[in-house]
Amino acid sequence: MSPAPLRPTPQNVRTTRKPPRGVLQVDWPFFGELCRALALKIFRDYDPELVIGIAKAGAIPGSVVASILQRDFASMTITREAGGSRPVVIAGPPRLVAGRRVLIVDETCDTGDTMKLALAAVRELQPAAVKTAVSFRTGDFKPDFYALESENFIILPWDREVIVGGEIVMRPDYAEKLRDLAE
Repeated sequence: MSPAPLRPTPQNVRTTRKPPRGVLQVDWPFFGELCRALALKIFRDYDPELVIGIAKAGAIPGSVVASILQRDFASMTITREAGGSRPVVIAGPPRLVAGRRVLIVDETCDTGDTMKLALAAVRELQPAAVKTAVSFRTGDFKPDFYALESENFIILPWDREVIVGGEIVMRPDYAEKLRDLAE
């Protein structure tokens, strides 16, 4: 059963965002520090039994946070089929969320569309509680926990480079965004 469409409320109405001010290129050591800071914030206010990372990119900080917190980890997959389209659940959360305290983790959060979809999918399975966390809060949606708030365009270490035509190159959409920001 798909979640009901969101009705316009002050929490889910999109606002016009300013373009990013600059670029924040995150390296692995900085990412590790962000995960430690995020895990500490979570530890102080919430005791999840299960951490769910939103694949692809949210599975990485999710698994690191789960490891630091010494909690079970699972993933769910949400994707956008075309640039700018609404997110779609490809693989939902595991049934073991039922009756457990759950933490949903993603890498960034701007409009909250992906996180709201993940929350709806998890809530369908009736967890005892559910909270949200991201490495970077970049927009109007406010997750329960975040490591850093930034107006910059974020380039993460695990998807900075991709294979195109048999060669490892900077991700084409990142390269385009960097060119646009330089103009």
